[in-house]
Amino acid sequence: MEENKKNSVLIVDDEKANIMALTHILSQDYTIYAAKNGQDAIIAAEKYLPDVILLDIIMPDMDGYAVITALKNSEKTFNIPVVFITELGNPNYEEKGLSLGASDYIAKPFSPAIVKLRIRNQIKMLNQLRTIEELSMLDQLTNLPNRRNFDLRLQEEWDRARREQTPLSILLLDVDRFKNYNDTYGHQQGDVALKLVAKIITQSLKRPTDFVSRWGGEEFIALLPNTELAGAMSIAEDIRSSVESIKILPENGLKSKITISIGANMIIPSQDSLPEDFLSLVDKALYKAKDTGRNKIQTVGS
Repeated sequence: MEENKKNSVLIVDDEKANIMALTHILSQDYTIYAAKNGQDAIIAAEKYLPDVILLDIIMPDMDGYAVITALKNSEKTFNIPVVFITELGNPNYEEKGLSLGASDYIAKPFSPAIVKLRIRNQIKMLNQLRTIEELSMLDQLTNLPNRRNFDLRLQEEWDRARREQTPLSILLLDVDRFKNYNDTYGHQQGDVALKLVAKIITQSLKRPTDFVSRWGGEEFIALLPNTELAGAMSIAEDIRSSVESIKILPENGLKSKITISIGANMIIPSQDSLPEDFLSLVDKALYKAKDTGRNKIQTVGS
């Protein structure tokens, strides 16, 4: 979540007075959206993707149980916590709501303190889960997206390129003789070198849509949407030459240098092509670069 950006709550109730009361209680701390019936609630949930939904059970035409069922069956909204608001006191109603995926209940008439606490608890749990999710998608050494993150992004860009028939390029980058570097200067200095390479690659990618991640070990991978092979090769050369030109100062005072080898390829995905097959070709290009002298860029066809 962006710093200083409020979490949001969607209030769903057919009684205007209830919406006004809940808005008064929560608006100081949260961005509030409102809907007065089930259909509007589903539309609003998919449009705004609120952090929590406060949902009345008894509503005309489409009750809260039907609404939560629809929300939980939608890929866009199934993860949004739903808190039922109700006057119903029968435990069977509570059991039914929980079995359908409700996260909590708030009883009418509203107690402002209880409403605030229950929503705060839901938001707190949600933000904790988001933090865990974000950390699980980052490489802890370089702070770059990790391989899992890249796989998700690749699928998104692959689908877009296939749909729009636009080129998609990938660079696979490997630090040359990195084991020897570690053996010579130590693993701590090896970490310094990897962080420098990550910084150079990131600075060489100019567009917001370009995406780089740590692929594993001393390997990095860059995804370049809507980029022809010539453009990808130009970026690769910028990275290669920048890495070659840096001088790293280890603790022993002896300046060290590193180089990288890069495999590059481009595709306009068809209905029959698969991203894993394309990645395999990029991997072959990288190994061709390493087998023919290192510190160079290769494609499969070059």
